[in-house]
Amino acid sequence: MDLYTGPINKLIEELAGLPGIGEKSAGRLAFHLINMPLPKVERLTSVILEAKQKVRYCRECYTLTDSEVCPVCANEKRDHSVIMVVENSRDLAAYEKTGKYSGIYHVLHGAISPMLGIGPSDIRLKELVERLKDDKVAEVIIATNSSLEGETTAMYISKLIKPTGIKVTRIASGVPVGGDLEYIDEVTLLRALEGRIEI
Repeated sequence: MDLYTGPINKLIEELAGLPGIGEKSAGRLAFHLINMPLPKVERLTSVILEAKQKVRYCRECYTLTDSEVCPVCANEKRDHSVIMVVENSRDLAAYEKTGKYSGIYHVLHGAISPMLGIGPSDIRLKELVERLKDDKVAEVIIATNSSLEGETTAMYISKLIKPTGIKVTRIASGVPVGGDLEYIDEVTLLRALEGRIEI
């Protein structure tokens, strides 16, 4: 027997479908939203809709942005000869928090995973290769996660880029195996970046 009526159940179901939100958390969030004043709920709703409608991919690095080119790519003070390849926009944000990386990025939006049926053509590798045709690029830093998928992706990218003569490096360990970059502290990320090795 359902404890709550249709609208409450629907809200809990929708919230439980979000990543990292279980049934209990979804219930707590649902009741919190229901008890919020209507103007706050309307503001939250409009912010979500605005983000969904206006956020897109940067035409250069493919991170999420609300303009044609993201602030990192648009910044002429950044070193455009060094590209750090990351799996997602959250990883980019984690490196930006260190305040120590001055190059630009390329966001793959995933990692190669034969087990999940994700191949090289399913992530933004073609776009990376296209960017490397620019004579300015001197180094590609591979900063994929230390998981099996991240390591597979790193090796694939390395083999893809090596023949071009562009220097390819991999962030050093210090990032725990199986750890997601977005959850790792800035000091560890900085050590991994500074201790990168050529592959």
